[in-house]
Amino acid sequence: MANVSVAAEWQLLYNRYYRKPEIYRMSWKHVELNRNKVACAPFGGPIAVIRDDSKIVQLGGESAQRKLRIFSSSGHLLGETIWKHPGGRLIGMAWTDDQTLVCLVQDGTVFRYTIHTELLEPSISMGQECFERNVVDCVFWGNGLVCITETNQLFCISDFKNPNPVKLADPEIEDPPLCMAVIEPQYTMSGNVEVLLGIGDACVLAVEEDGVQQLGLEVLRGPIQKMAVSRDGQWLASFTHDGRLLVMTSNLNEILIEQECESALPPEQLAWCGMDTVLLYWDDILLMMGPRGDPVRYFYDEPIILIPECDGVRILSNSSMEFLQRVPDSTESIFKIGSTSPAALLYDALDHFDRQSAKADENLRLIRPSLPEAVEACIDAAGHEFDVLRQRTLLRAASYGQAFCSNFQRDHIQEMCKTLRVLNAVRHPDVGMPLSIQQYKLLTPSVLIGRLINSYKHFLALRVSEYLGMNQEMVIMHWACSKISASLAISDATLLEILLDKLKLCKGISYAAVAAHADKNGRRKLAAMLVEHEPRSSKQVPLLLSIGEEDTALMKAIESGDTDLVYLVLFHIWRKRQPLEFFGMIQARALARDLFIIYARCYKHEFLKDFFLSTGQLQEVAFLLWKESWELGKNPMASRGSPLHGPRIKIIEKAQNLFLETKEYTFEAKAAEEHAKLLRMQHDLEVSTKQAIFVDSSISDTIRTCIVLGNHRAAMKVKTEFKVSEKRWYWLKVFALATIRDWDALEKFSKEKRPPIGYRPFVEACIEADEKGEALKYIPKLTDPRERAESYARIGMAKEAADAASQAKDGELLGRLKLTFSQNAAASSIFDTLRDRLSFQGVS
Repeated sequence: MANVSVAAEWQLLYNRYYRKPEIYRMSWKHVELNRNKVACAPFGGPIAVIRDDSKIVQLGGESAQRKLRIFSSSGHLLGETIWKHPGGRLIGMAWTDDQTLVCLVQDGTVFRYTIHTELLEPSISMGQECFERNVVDCVFWGNGLVCITETNQLFCISDFKNPNPVKLADPEIEDPPLCMAVIEPQYTMSGNVEVLLGIGDACVLAVEEDGVQQLGLEVLRGPIQKMAVSRDGQWLASFTHDGRLLVMTSNLNEILIEQECESALPPEQLAWCGMDTVLLYWDDILLMMGPRGDPVRYFYDEPIILIPECDGVRILSNSSMEFLQRVPDSTESIFKIGSTSPAALLYDALDHFDRQSAKADENLRLIRPSLPEAVEACIDAAGHEFDVLRQRTLLRAASYGQAFCSNFQRDHIQEMCKTLRVLNAVRHPDVGMPLSIQQYKLLTPSVLIGRLINSYKHFLALRVSEYLGMNQEMVIMHWACSKISASLAISDATLLEILLDKLKLCKGISYAAVAAHADKNGRRKLAAMLVEHEPRSSKQVPLLLSIGEEDTALMKAIESGDTDLVYLVLFHIWRKRQPLEFFGMIQARALARDLFIIYARCYKHEFLKDFFLSTGQLQEVAFLLWKESWELGKNPMASRGSPLHGPRIKIIEKAQNLFLETKEYTFEAKAAEEHAKLLRMQHDLEVSTKQAIFVDSSISDTIRTCIVLGNHRAAMKVKTEFKVSEKRWYWLKVFALATIRDWDALEKFSKEKRPPIGYRPFVEACIEADEKGEALKYIPKLTDPRERAESYARIGMAKEAADAASQAKDGELLGRLKLTFSQNAAASSIFDTLRDRLSFQGVS
């Protein structure tokens, strides 16, 4: 009998059964659909209602001001607001995928609302041409919109998240189209939206951004008056001028279904019911037509709205919400009248078991080989049911059969129970989301939770996320922000206690994000109290800065040890506060002070000098001045006696004075003094010689350059001014004279007095200049026989080298010299003779 009562509600269309259970009795009052424009969101979403300003209606006791009202699918009011937008008549409205209500008015302005009728700024314009020419019709899809103007020009927004209006190709038609439909971008070859226009001819125009095509010329016999594209963009259902329903491919190349309808008048609504049938609605009749068989008729004495879903159509009337869908195969196999399928027998066996009838065992024996399939069918059928009692009965049947299955995966029933508990919770009239199991799987649990919290169903969202083992942070965060916005009368301390009690439920939750919302709502004290509980410095410190708690932010950044955070705070305070106040803040904090100094040394010398002066660190200012003088010297203009050398010298002298004020830096003061003196002398030399080769060279290089240029007086002046030692002077002059190959001057210089450095540098300079003859003038003057031997060897004089080596009586030296002349047999024999004569050991 149960099977009969269930199946009695079904309607047969050819060989498929359809059912239309009532989901809700609408709880709203005084809502008449035929007086209003209505927009219904898919996936059991909200319903937007506003009085249709294109119709003349009797107001009665209703206010003349139009109200935009948003209801849940069960008719509970979610929000309302007075419609007071300029721009002319409301052309159309629809819901986006993220449940934002978009409303298009006559001048091409798009207004957006949340499900609580909160206006989202800014509004969107479809462009100047729409403003001037007026919009007359529009079609919405997922996240996009196409509109047509009085001049039959099409404009499109493909994504409201990036609202850039685009003008489509000119369809070049004079009369307004009879109907309009859209193929979404993801289903077109070009990846752009394709608009189908039914015109007065036996064809359909396909309009895209880059062109217009005529479709259906070979298959259509007259104009199309109504169109609807299937959810997958592959099929087009259309109503013709002569009262026929055509189902074609979306490119209109082939007609799949052609059936005569009962009226030649175009239907008010045309919609797909899943992918199986097409619904046509006239004033009081709903016609369901499939590929074959007679149509199914449903009669209504009140207006209805068809809401296409992925697995059926929701039907909204003034008083109820129904769901028309094809009966699932599993449900049909169990409840079809006369069914003897294993699933039906299992369901019947449970009934006999409850009545303690032995026939239960008989049924089980009959379906023993197919018992797993029967159990699976009962589980699947339970998932497709909206009636809770029937769900329980089907799941009990599955559980009863599972007890006799040894190879059935037992977690299937638990998973279905979990899914149904979630679905039953959101289907409750107080929530009003009549999701089917197929819609739930397509929507995903995470999106469902997001929609629950946007509806302010935080407790249910928390329980669902907890039950499904999902992260609860998003739910608690949204609740906390909503609580702050709605609790203007509650004190900060009390509200903080309420918030912390819930926020602590979720580990790792961002207190900083909640604090930022509190600050945005003008509750800065609450924000400061909340941010104290944020464990992550990277989130805590930026928020402290945004609410003006710079001191606390700097302390937290230093405690974290994160130099990037410290720099973030330093730059923020640096920009906002006076220099002396800033210096006072960082002086007592070593890490902040050191990081500031490191940065300022590279980029902000003047500011760093101010800091050192404020703290009495004169020597640090002096070092900075000295560095500045070197940077000034790198200027390409600082050459050939440039006046830039004057400021350099003054800067160094200023640094010298600062060093003198501190007793510990007398060496640096002396060095600065001599540096300034040297720069001044080098500057004068460059002016006099007209050669930019002196500045920034060392004292030794300056002396050497003077000698090379023949300016011996200047070289002597540098020697005297900087008290260059005689040994150093001799070294510099010997090699400078050798560089210019002035051998006479070198010889004269060697005879002025006995050189304090000896004659070896003279020998070295001559040999390096490859002047062996000049070297011979000085080698005999070498007092050390070892040096004489090595010098003779370097210029290739083996006999003289051997004589000098014999005087030194150094066996190791003889060995080295022999190796030097290893290619010269005569020279080698000389060293052998010396070795034999002196009998030195170790010489080979």
